Amino acid sequence: MKQHNQKKYIMNNINKRFNVSFYKYFYIMNPQKIYNIILKKFNLFNVLGRVYISYEGLNAQISIPKKYYKNIINFIYNLNIKLNNVLINRSSNTKKSFFNLKIKLKKNIVADNIHDYINYNRKGVYLKNAQEVNNMFNKKSVTFIDMRNKYEYEIGHFVNAVNIPFNTFKEQLKNIIDFLKIFKNKKLVMYCTGGIRCEKASSYLINYGFSSIYHIYGGIINYVNSAKENNLPINFVGKMFVFDNRLYEKISHHIISNCHQCKETCDIHRNCRNKKCNKLFIQCDKCAKKFDYFCSNDCVKKNL
Repeated sequence: MKQHNQKKYIMNNINKRFNVSFYKYFYIMNPQKIYNIILKKFNLFNVLGRVYISYEGLNAQISIPKKYYKNIINFIYNLNIKLNNVLINRSSNTKKSFFNLKIKLKKNIVADNIHDYINYNRKGVYLKNAQEVNNMFNKKSVTFIDMRNKYEYEIGHFVNAVNIPFNTFKEQLKNIIDFLKIFKNKKLVMYCTGGIRCEKASSYLINYGFSSIYHIYGGIINYVNSAKENNLPINFVGKMFVFDNRLYEKISHHIISNCHQCKETCDIHRNCRNKKCNKLFIQCDKCAKKFDYFCSNDCVKKNL
């Protein structure tokens, strides 16, 4: 089925889907074998999304038809002993997220550009639920570190969290030691969307002598789910950016960002219509009409 027709079919299909994500750092002796097993199973049960496989583990964001949900979860648990009862984050947002399946063999399950030896058995202390996170949040001696890209942080984050202001995880890790040196002897709580980036970053910091590192188990997704289940305050404001068709999940009613063109309050991400630019930026409906969904006058002129 061609991509356009596939998207149309998925959008018009009334059958419910669950959006889930999971990751696990563990040694995979034969990534190609795991690739073949997952590809066959996911194609058979119409699982969509993306899966990255490497010698260091698995990273997946997938959309599962509701009727096959338990089947696929059990398949994941039994794929490898290291995945038995791995944390699988299920989103409460059931909007259609993916329209095809991409499984890739990668050097790393999240691009890091780390050349130093890192012992991934030495990592930050997990904060396993919302109560533990909120306890840390309420301590003045603790600083929350947002390990997401600045365009993710822009539309939503923990109140007063520090963001390492770069657009890729590679750039963040390249600069993180110098950027956080003033916090080296302080308690840090790291977080990201699902936990994969801050888990690797916590190991990297510990390797460079940072001693009091914590990170949120399962990231923002698991924190919000845990807070809702236990009727606890949610200290994340705004929207959580997601890397699929939805672009975001709404966590609170707050709009904390601004249109990049008119500076009015706005949190709508768009990609510039200039295909050579394709910049991801925030643009309100008024400016979208004025600039015809381009990010700048230069891109408008280049398209004439």
